[in-house]
Amino acid sequence: MLSTLQTPRLLRFPTFSIKCLSTSLPLPTPLPSTTPPPQSQILTTRKSLLSREISAVDLATTFLTRLRHTEPHLKSFLYVSDVVLKEAEEVDRKIRDNNEELGPLAGVLIGVKDNIVTCDMPSTAGSKILENYIPPFDATVVEKIRKKGAIVIGKTNMDEFGMGSTTEGSAYQVTANPWDLSRVPGGSSGGSAAAVSARQCMVSLGSDTGGSVRQPASFCGVVGLKPTYGRVSRYGLVAYASSLDVIGCFGSSVADAGILLHAISGHDKFDATSSKREVPDFASQFIASDQLDSKPLKGLRVGLIRETIEDGVDPEVISSIRGAASHLEELGCTVTEVSLPSFSLGLPAYYILASSESSSNLSRYDGVRYGKQVVAEELNSLYGESRAEGLGSEVKMRILMGTYGLSAGYYDAYYKRAQQVRTLVRESFRAALDENDILISPAAPSAAYKIGEKKNDPLSMYAGDIMTVNVNLAGLPALVLPCGFVDNKSVSLPVGIQMIGAAFEEEKLLKVGHIFEQTLQGCSFIPPLVADELAC
Repeated sequence: MLSTLQTPRLLRFPTFSIKCLSTSLPLPTPLPSTTPPPQSQILTTRKSLLSREISAVDLATTFLTRLRHTEPHLKSFLYVSDVVLKEAEEVDRKIRDNNEELGPLAGVLIGVKDNIVTCDMPSTAGSKILENYIPPFDATVVEKIRKKGAIVIGKTNMDEFGMGSTTEGSAYQVTANPWDLSRVPGGSSGGSAAAVSARQCMVSLGSDTGGSVRQPASFCGVVGLKPTYGRVSRYGLVAYASSLDVIGCFGSSVADAGILLHAISGHDKFDATSSKREVPDFASQFIASDQLDSKPLKGLRVGLIRETIEDGVDPEVISSIRGAASHLEELGCTVTEVSLPSFSLGLPAYYILASSESSSNLSRYDGVRYGKQVVAEELNSLYGESRAEGLGSEVKMRILMGTYGLSAGYYDAYYKRAQQVRTLVRESFRAALDENDILISPAAPSAAYKIGEKKNDPLSMYAGDIMTVNVNLAGLPALVLPCGFVDNKSVSLPVGIQMIGAAFEEEKLLKVGHIFEQTLQGCSFIPPLVADELAC
């Protein structure tokens, strides 16, 4: 029940006529200050369907056509569902018969990262060891969105098992950035971010272990939301580092990210770490721009993390973040610099903890229970050769690092000390958030870089996660939304601001983010790949 050939990068699509897309891409052009703020595609879709301005089939056809136009350039998807139009027809039937309740996500086309399992499409986590593996069940988040009427358009590309920051680590293909096809979209959820940025789907799901939703959101100019650890069930998420993994949301607007988060949040009996806290109505925080007063965020205390705007960060990124801070002040916020002394310690602690947990979690891929199996005469040879052929170099390296950190002679020196640093990180965030309502920082120290630029320099690539990993260590929610551009010779690249809140205060982040987004003037975050089409 999927549109794919044996090699995942070769996709088939439902049959309908299309025009070919030119491979030459226009450059971004300056936009007038009257550029309208981004609108919720989810709410607009629901309104259009209920008023019968458009049918779900026509809407799905539009997105599938755009996906087919852009996919040869982007390679965002590993699999595309062949029942999209059939599911859209069912939505239209419900509207036509008017005898069934229409779910809040009815007709909404959602991309799902390939490490979130689906029972009707392969779920490979970007790895050859799970090639063609089709799970017998849906992840809890997939089950929830389907019950609310959403249509899963396909599975998006990712770094193998979530281990990477560029999506170059996929065992199948390299995804490109819609703003510049020679650059990375970020990772490990690069496919999900690129798909939303290029409007191949309305919203998408990703996973965030150390920034894998937020960094790609910044690189691709979309909204990325990492919820509090425990807000969303992890049941059906292929495990990388269980104490850090969360499922997050991508959208082209803050409203869409918030609506999607509300749809997937809540306690799950299949995940003991999921919270039983009541899920607030995030959409209640979204106020139309024409109903805002002159200082809609008056009294809000914002802390700009000093360590994130020092040496090692692109000066143009710092300039964009300071510009965003000034905009928050115009909205009535009080912005002050705050210091988190343990901030620089988070990166090495994160990589020790994440690698240690991955060495345990990935031991299940042995070629016996499921996944790629190599024929061998002895059991140990079967294990070793299956893993050698099925796992990529980055995954092998992190397994070795984690096994070393957990070994008897080094446990106290590495793993135990990293856990102690994690406690320091949590305490420093708690102290900062006692004095401030939210904290802000860049989402990444630079804009998107060239494909291949850091592939052979893992330490440089790891260092790019310094803005995001501390939030995972502390288990806090964070929202990234585009706030400006970096001019890079012939192309402008988006920059994202990261807003960090106290545990389970996504509602506050979404309110601030929505007002920021609706009042930001002179910026349009639609990439050149699809700008002309969407302008029509």
